[in-house]
Amino acid sequence: MTMSEAINEARRCLNCARPTCRTGCPIANNIPQFIRALSEGNIGLAYETIAERSNLPAICGRVCPHERQCEAHCVLTKNKHGIEIGSLEMFIADFAHENNLKPLPPSTGKRGKVAVIGSGPAGLTVAGDLAKMNFAVTILEGQSEPGGILLFGIPEFRLQKDVVRREITELLHLGVEIKTNMLVGPDFTVDDLFEQGYDAVFMGTGTSLPRTLDIPGKELSGILTATYFLRMVVLSDSGKLDESETLLHDGDNVVVIGAGNVAMDAARTAIRRGAENVTIVYHKTEAEISSFPSEYEAAVKEGVQFNFLKQPIAYLNKKQMRALNNIRRKPAESDETDLAGLLVQNITKTDDGQFVTEGGQEVIPCDCVILAIGQRPAARIVSTTKGIQVDDRGFVITRERPYGMTTRAGVFSSGDVVHGPATVVLAMKESKKVAAGIAQYIDAKKLLEDCCED
Repeated sequence: MTMSEAINEARRCLNCARPTCRTGCPIANNIPQFIRALSEGNIGLAYETIAERSNLPAICGRVCPHERQCEAHCVLTKNKHGIEIGSLEMFIADFAHENNLKPLPPSTGKRGKVAVIGSGPAGLTVAGDLAKMNFAVTILEGQSEPGGILLFGIPEFRLQKDVVRREITELLHLGVEIKTNMLVGPDFTVDDLFEQGYDAVFMGTGTSLPRTLDIPGKELSGILTATYFLRMVVLSDSGKLDESETLLHDGDNVVVIGAGNVAMDAARTAIRRGAENVTIVYHKTEAEISSFPSEYEAAVKEGVQFNFLKQPIAYLNKKQMRALNNIRRKPAESDETDLAGLLVQNITKTDDGQFVTEGGQEVIPCDCVILAIGQRPAARIVSTTKGIQVDDRGFVITRERPYGMTTRAGVFSSGDVVHGPATVVLAMKESKKVAAGIAQYIDAKKLLEDCCED
């Protein structure tokens, strides 16, 4: 938006007595107040208002599912023309960056010392909130650059990497310290952090282990996970890897298994990397896909094909594909280690909503399969730290009081490693509550220490 477009859009706001847009925001952003400030041309106040609740406004303005959250609750949406809240938030954040607006002073660090492991949405949110509350915060990131899934998991066409980097720079202004190439386990443990004088430790390590399919042919080359593929593309685009290491070639026929947001990201990225055909295979119907409607519509518009009610049951190599098609092997052909097709079982949805396997099997020719069927947490922290319990799926168990503390005193967690993969803003919502829990814990701890000294 231009300045005039943004102000005119803001002036459409009805200033409702009961702003349902705010209740629709997972982090309860004061939407009416920042829109009112923008409508009056006071962009500094608008940014200050947003900064009170959000540490990542330029990111949220771009990737939040506004159509399901704040904008869905706007009363004007009933007339099919609700306020474009996401675009206004993005405009304000971009304007603030371009004009070097700094609404909040740096942390004094006097209230306590906290270590944050991981720099994805959860870690960045906790770090920013605690810095605003005058805690000294250090982020420890295992990769060479902070950002987590924001940098390595969301494609450039949805979230520009320079936007992620500049939002992280804003945290540095708040006094947050960031140390990279610090991998929990090999480089440090939670016990080490407590010995170094940290009052609390936050685990925001996400779900770094992708799920795979245990079906015949899983050892064939050409089978990738979506998280790996997207990460390789980011590294290639930044010049840190050769383009060939993305393991996708011009003219490839690509199958993406799964129908969530990550699957849509992988499919749209594959098209941009030169794939000739990209097909998403999903075992349920179009009505059951878990991606945002806007992401699904964008994928369709960009040429991604969808094959619903298909359950993958085997990867096929070239020999198997030739046998199915009654084709003789050519003398110059390579061995049978390369992927050449995906065997799927047809599924039928019954009148009572059950999914049953019937209708025979089909073969989908392909050169590459990208798996986007979910992720699970790595066990690096838990395996090197006593007292942290996880559930049977490997997700960290936390308590309600103080909110977000694990079964080990002083160690807190939130985000995907606790709740499973979710949206950026939902990770932020939980992490804001955990930041308050950390503050509560440290204040109580220091009060008890003072009492014991007396």
